[in-house]
Amino acid sequence: MSKFKQYVLPVAIVLGLLLHSVCGRLAFLTPWLIFTILLFTFTAVDLKKLRPSRFDFTLMAYQIVAATACYLGVRALGGDKIIAEGLMLGALTPVAASSTVVSCMLGARRETVTGYTIFGNLMVALVAPIFFTLIGEHPEHSLEASFLLMLGKIASTLALPFFIALLLQMVLPKVNEAIARRTSWSYYVWAVALLITLGQTIDFIFRHGEGHWHIIIWLGVLSLAFCAFQFWLGRKIGRRFGDVVSGAQMTGQKNSAMGIWMAGNFLNPLASVFMAFYSVYQNLYNAYQLSRLKDK
Repeated sequence: MSKFKQYVLPVAIVLGLLLHSVCGRLAFLTPWLIFTILLFTFTAVDLKKLRPSRFDFTLMAYQIVAATACYLGVRALGGDKIIAEGLMLGALTPVAASSTVVSCMLGARRETVTGYTIFGNLMVALVAPIFFTLIGEHPEHSLEASFLLMLGKIASTLALPFFIALLLQMVLPKVNEAIARRTSWSYYVWAVALLITLGQTIDFIFRHGEGHWHIIIWLGVLSLAFCAFQFWLGRKIGRRFGDVVSGAQMTGQKNSAMGIWMAGNFLNPLASVFMAFYSVYQNLYNAYQLSRLKDK
């Protein structure tokens, strides 16, 4: 990786921390940036050949089991419900839509990560409403309403770039190929999206922290431990399927914005601080991983 590229992500993180109040006002740009990243990603693989694999089903099963165990385990031990919801979100939140950017730079198989980005997000859209309904934090949300809300949120992120890329591959293959050749540009788009998202995250912690610092400290500590655990476990799972990097990134790199949104709409909003901290930790770890890459 070039020396210039090595500094892009750390600079984005620092600017996000320093300009958090400004980033909060730029949130409207994030969906368009994610759309651009996904369009680059989808044009670079043959979408017609994507099929769920044993690897995908193993990771999806982990998310469901871990989310259940985290919530019930904390509650059985007499732990705070907000902490239980935060840990549950840490497992249940889908893989980040932009995970392919870092994953492929680290050596993951593009098809593997792209497939799980689609299948894993759809799984969460189907399963998460069941969790939210059973927890009962917002009884006004029925199972059907929660499902439609979740599906709409995830579909709006994935569906448009997916179908545009599929149409290009079928009708305008030369255009698709031209976009695919510029996939490396997605790294810089992702850096801008990270700057804005991380800034929003820090701003969110400051705005919601007043009067709740005790629980926020616990959420921050547990989020760090859980983030480290998921990257470690993902490497173990990935080794079984011959792709350590994909396993680590697909398990550890979460769509923190989606997690925060789920907490705000279906759980105690304070639980979203868990995912806010998680966003900081996962991106610091990814910055560390990228800094270790040899110059190409």
